[in-house]
Amino acid sequence: MFDSATKESFKDGQVIFKEGSSGDWIYVILSGSVEISKIVNNKKFIIEILREGDLFGGASFLGMVERQTTAVTSGKTEVGIIDRAPLDEEFNKLSAEFRTVLLATVNSSSKVIGRACEFTVRKHPRVQKSLALSYQDHTGFVKAYTGNISQGGLFIRTKKPLEMGEEFLLKLTLPGISNALNIKSKVKWARKSQIDVKRPAGMGVQFCKMATDEHTILKQYLKTVLGRTP
Repeated sequence: MFDSATKESFKDGQVIFKEGSSGDWIYVILSGSVEISKIVNNKKFIIEILREGDLFGGASFLGMVERQTTAVTSGKTEVGIIDRAPLDEEFNKLSAEFRTVLLATVNSSSKVIGRACEFTVRKHPRVQKSLALSYQDHTGFVKAYTGNISQGGLFIRTKKPLEMGEEFLLKLTLPGISNALNIKSKVKWARKSQIDVKRPAGMGVQFCKMATDEHTILKQYLKTVLGRTP
């Protein structure tokens, strides 16, 4: 079925489909990557970064509903577009009971995604600051800068982000502090190329472990910047 898919190339940052739109196609990534996101209460939530071999758009096809998410390319990307006709043919070969199970699963998954985004609220306010740091990758320590920072994590601007889920040591330099803070961190999500000015390449990082005194220093710094207790 994938061999008969129509191939289409997209530039970096192109929208494949928008949340709320209709569509009769399922997509498979042949090369590159695609960011899947959803808007909840006027806030954008990145659900996943899909890569070569991943399929998307199936929920709208199976559930006969409008698109629940937005798909945007991250870097130069080629996708295979699978038309509704062959999919309908395969789908109709299934038993009525199994089709019912599939549709119920799709609808349930869509609701779970929506609820998860609604309850995903940052515990700590973020500060838009460019601070010097270095982080450990497979070759050594790499110098970079933050895009924003909070008590719980930060965004690192880099064109070579680590893979999602990777743990690493982060050395953060704060103004007026002689020694860098040593923080055990984890990549929560990564964007390998810039989508627009507000969404540069980089990675969202969660703080996993740091010394008590260093955590106090970070809290005090954020308190000073925000002008209130973070």
